[in-house]
Amino acid sequence: MHWSEAITEAAKRLEAAGVDSPRVDAELLAAHVSGRTRAQLLIADAPDAARLAEFDALIARRATREPLQHLTGSAAFRYGELAVGPGVFVPRFETELLVDWALTRLPKGGTVIDACSGSGAVARAIATERPDARVWAVEADPDAFEWLEVNLRDTKAVPVLADATAAQTLNELDGQVDLVTANPPYVPFEIEVAPEVKFDPTGAVYAAEAGLAVIQPLAVRAAAWLRPGGWYGFEHDDTHGTVAPEILRVSGFTDAEDHLDLAGRPRFATGRLGLLP
Repeated sequence: MHWSEAITEAAKRLEAAGVDSPRVDAELLAAHVSGRTRAQLLIADAPDAARLAEFDALIARRATREPLQHLTGSAAFRYGELAVGPGVFVPRFETELLVDWALTRLPKGGTVIDACSGSGAVARAIATERPDARVWAVEADPDAFEWLEVNLRDTKAVPVLADATAAQTLNELDGQVDLVTANPPYVPFEIEVAPEVKFDPTGAVYAAEAGLAVIQPLAVRAAAWLRPGGWYGFEHDDTHGTVAPEILRVSGFTDAEDHLDLAGRPRFATGRLGLLP
């Protein structure tokens, strides 16, 4: 059996399992096993029995809706790859929109705190695309923190194992930060999520109080970190399009607004800390 035939059969299995992109996922897993590019697989020789068995095992796991990124050990984000796996939230493409916004608000040589950093996707993107910035990445979960340290290893960003909502976390930077970003847990417990999300750490996905249990205190902490005129942007559930900007306003932010993702759904909110009189 040639790779092209194996991929076709695998894609059928993934489609039957409800995977959104069965052909692409099959090709990516074949590329991962073979060490070839997806284009090279079209004319590649037949795989040996060991590699075919490895590919078949990965397809079986993907058919259970285990995330593709867990199977390959990496996730594409911005202009690079992040190391990911069990114990850390797999970054989504939509989060790149928050990075785009953040880069437009970051002054030269600015100071950034990325709260609830998880894999370090946002912190790494800012640190690599704006090497003039000073970046701290705060994550409370020890398992996720291990992935964070790996992903920030070749940057100047500083990983911090701490609760981002706690008053003592990075309090030496209070009143000095130019930009705070966050992708906190925000999904209300009653909302049904895609099967792949169930492989993410529960604490990185769900939050109590209709998904606002972390968002509300984090807005207060961000206001303390920021200098007057500094900016804060955070992701939220698509049911929070109205309440998220309001939380910013009552926490001392002006210019509060919500932003849509490419599908037209509320995705992240931003605000500017009020200037001193």
